[in-house]
Amino acid sequence: MTIQKPSIPKGTRDFSPVETARRNYLFDTVKSVFRRYGFQPLETPSMENLSTLLGKYGEEGDKLLFKVLNSGNFLKGIESEELLAAAESDNPVALGNRMCDKGLRYDLTVPFARYVVQHRNELVFPFKRYQIQPVWRADRPQKGRYREFYQCDVDVVGSESLLNEVELIRIVQDVFAALGIRVVLKINNRKILYGIAETIGHADKMTDITVAIDKLDKIGLDAVNEELAERGLSPEAIAALRPILELTGDNRAKLTAITAIIGEHSAIGLKGIEEVKTILDYTEKLGVTLPVELDLSLARGLNYYTGAIFEVKALDFPMGSICGGGRYDDLTGIFGLPDTSGVGISFGADRIYDVLLGLDLFPAETAQSVRALFVNFGGAEECDALKLLADVRQAGIAAEIYPEAVKMKKQFDYAQKRGIPYMIFVGETERAARVATVKNIVTGEQTPVPFGEIAAFLKQ
Repeated sequence: MTIQKPSIPKGTRDFSPVETARRNYLFDTVKSVFRRYGFQPLETPSMENLSTLLGKYGEEGDKLLFKVLNSGNFLKGIESEELLAAAESDNPVALGNRMCDKGLRYDLTVPFARYVVQHRNELVFPFKRYQIQPVWRADRPQKGRYREFYQCDVDVVGSESLLNEVELIRIVQDVFAALGIRVVLKINNRKILYGIAETIGHADKMTDITVAIDKLDKIGLDAVNEELAERGLSPEAIAALRPILELTGDNRAKLTAITAIIGEHSAIGLKGIEEVKTILDYTEKLGVTLPVELDLSLARGLNYYTGAIFEVKALDFPMGSICGGGRYDDLTGIFGLPDTSGVGISFGADRIYDVLLGLDLFPAETAQSVRALFVNFGGAEECDALKLLADVRQAGIAAEIYPEAVKMKKQFDYAQKRGIPYMIFVGETERAARVATVKNIVTGEQTPVPFGEIAAFLKQ
């Protein structure tokens, strides 16, 4: 039999017990904040119908969908000439869609919108939900970018109030304060972007403009300008856009400047400016300490956003956006429930994990799954140790006993490698006195502890 070298697909990862414990700490921290704000948990399937996913993320997003081949003969009804033509084509997507009617979810927002419409008669609106599940994107793996990763989403649907945007900003503040990560939240509004497109004479190129400028941080302004030219913008329009993307000053100064630029060219753009002003006013009056910056180059390339958009970046660690979201006015309309506005934000768990790890912010105890190891001496001592072990566990303390009565060094090495801080000895002398010897592996200190007080000692 040929021995196969074990491996996993690029862009995916295994998580060791220590890594899983740290991830659970992250998830628990995020969940605790979501629950405080009244959000309810929800889960949706890993697979969605391809018709649910296609066309919601723009041309770029559609290319990154993982599609699932139909069961059975997925080539049925497809002529050999079509296969040959697709093999030679630069864009065989259409044929691929005929062989697939399902796909792995690209994000949690579109499945959420589908769920809301499908279950609208069972829900109370405004409906507030949080969702922590993996998503998949057929992207090129690189630092901070994976093909399988977790998102922690929180959304409100069925309300147009800008108080929801303010609540999301406060959630961002609370989550990252709890994790100990210093961040900045950047805000813009898609209506402002549309107003800019109208002002430079290319309202018809709104999608092209947003897709291009969304890459500004990654590829730089010159490369963005080249892409805009390739997408059909005139040199005059590109020149008019440049000073807008380079606006400096505080939020008020930027709002004043963009108001003057848009002027009477765009009523929609002015509405977006007013929405941003309202949100910023609330954050100031409520004493939000999270840095909030208006960034007119922020575009959030997903097509379904219609209002306020957000991105969050860590201040002390080089990493792309670790959190993002925005307002979508009619995403549910695609599925048959029009005029139902929603807004949400997504925390990128895997990138946040990398930031926590890079800044050494995980609490030391998250890596400790077991508090104490009972040494196994065998015989009657083993039986007494098992009874005490049961008492310790009943008190809510994670503990275990070494399964064999082997040499002490082997048991000590096991505890040390597992990161177990205490070893408990119940030998012949301890049995007679009914007092266990508890050893701190880190300091080497040994403490005599009566049998009935072991749990209390370990809780110290």
